[in-house]
Amino acid sequence: MPIADPILAGLAAGWKHTDGASLTEDLELETDVVIIGTGAGGGTAAEILTQAGLRVLLLEAGPLKSSSDFVMEERRAYPELYQQAAAMKTLDKGIGIFQGKSVGGSTTVNWTTSIRTPKATLDYWQSLGVKGLSRSELNPWFDKMEQRLNISRWPIDPNRNNQALRDGCVELGWDYTVIKRNVLGCWNTGYCGMGCPVNAKQSMLVTTIPAALNAGAELYSHVRAERFEHHGERVFALRAEALDGYNKPTGVKLMIRARHYVVAAGAIHTPALLLRSQMTDPYQRLGKQTCLHPTVLSGARFREAINAHSGAPQSIYSDQFVWQDGATGQPGYKLEVPPVHPVLIASKTLGYGPQHAELMSWFNHLQVTIALIRDGFSPELPGGQVLLTDKGTALDYPLTPALFAAARRAFASMAELQFAAGAEQVMPINEGAGILSSWQEAKQVIADMPLAPLKTIVASAHVMGGCAMGEDRQLSWVNSEGQAHYYSNLSVMDGSVFPSSLGANPQLSIYGLTARNASLLARRLKPEPAVQDVAEG
Repeated sequence: MPIADPILAGLAAGWKHTDGASLTEDLELETDVVIIGTGAGGGTAAEILTQAGLRVLLLEAGPLKSSSDFVMEERRAYPELYQQAAAMKTLDKGIGIFQGKSVGGSTTVNWTTSIRTPKATLDYWQSLGVKGLSRSELNPWFDKMEQRLNISRWPIDPNRNNQALRDGCVELGWDYTVIKRNVLGCWNTGYCGMGCPVNAKQSMLVTTIPAALNAGAELYSHVRAERFEHHGERVFALRAEALDGYNKPTGVKLMIRARHYVVAAGAIHTPALLLRSQMTDPYQRLGKQTCLHPTVLSGARFREAINAHSGAPQSIYSDQFVWQDGATGQPGYKLEVPPVHPVLIASKTLGYGPQHAELMSWFNHLQVTIALIRDGFSPELPGGQVLLTDKGTALDYPLTPALFAAARRAFASMAELQFAAGAEQVMPINEGAGILSSWQEAKQVIADMPLAPLKTIVASAHVMGGCAMGEDRQLSWVNSEGQAHYYSNLSVMDGSVFPSSLGANPQLSIYGLTARNASLLARRLKPEPAVQDVAEG
């Protein structure tokens, strides 16, 4: 029986969708709210603002794809659904970055892990001047979005990849947690990173965006926001350009005028748009302190098959080392696992020829653990900076001694855990580490092995910051409700508003925070009708 495709059904029912690649003439558009980006922030804001009765126009630089296009093949998914075909890197090529680029943004291709913002992070933000975002104040919004997106504790036993993480934690007495996932009717296939072929993942693509379109919102895909036109404290227009199927400008231009502008293009493209537009920024906050949760990897070979490509990609995590020294102490790291698919693992390992072939020969017996390093909480690990270049946009993120010190601790923790879980051999994904056969050997090798850019594989799927929120203008560009300090009709609603990284996967933090801020914005733009006194004199 074929899987129903809600996108094709919606388009057939008359959704207002325009593919920018098909445009042949310039357009001028007017609306109440234009939202730039359709990921966790843009998608959430679109539903809330549309439900409030506002006219909403959504812009997405990527294509509109659906379950009919998701064929669970890396060769199709990466070019079609990821920025730069999943090959994006920082300026010095030291960190690989995974970000979505289709309608739904990264929610279309993420691994469904849903974690509330840690209290330690919210407390740290409060020390920076963020107001109204304590855990108790945010919990109702998390409750709302968990219900909306069917976020709940994964009830099925973990696959062997995640089970190894749990087993190692149990053996060592370390903390671990069963993950909450945003899924409904999940088939447990393990191909979440290539778009859900059965529409079980409750991404923006199949939840909030269809709800907004059903309520009359308009969607323009293959349209990239170029710059704002602004004067004084107001934005009066957004200039955009149409793109073809290869993300190249077609020459068609769009001019969009709105009562309010919501930027939700992600933590690289949001600050880049604001920088291109030469927005007021007296304290030079735009693009600064862009955080990544820089992530290092450790492979392990087990005697029994792991088949890490199959089953829910992430269902167990460990916070044993995230907060050991407090929020501002030495950077901690979260332990998780990734799915293991051929192109993904081949491109995130080292070596060539026989060495690389040997690792790939482990494929079905390969378990991979990752450590997500918590950045942005201390001067030693402040994050990076979004830059404008003659080729567009770049992220400069220096790999510092403090980062490598955290990475070394993480490599040791991962090796200890993998051997405790029963691994026969462990291979830290770092040039020169080799294949290690015991925890004692690994402890010594990891303590002595050189760590350096391009020698140590570092990746990230979590881009945060660059347009920090808060009440102190010297530290932030938007206030705690996402409203720009310098423009009365512009808001930012995505992960770029985080003043640091989270120490947790970001999607639920973006959902909850955006639900709060979009609801507040809706009230400002469309206040409740005044209650009239109808009593007879």
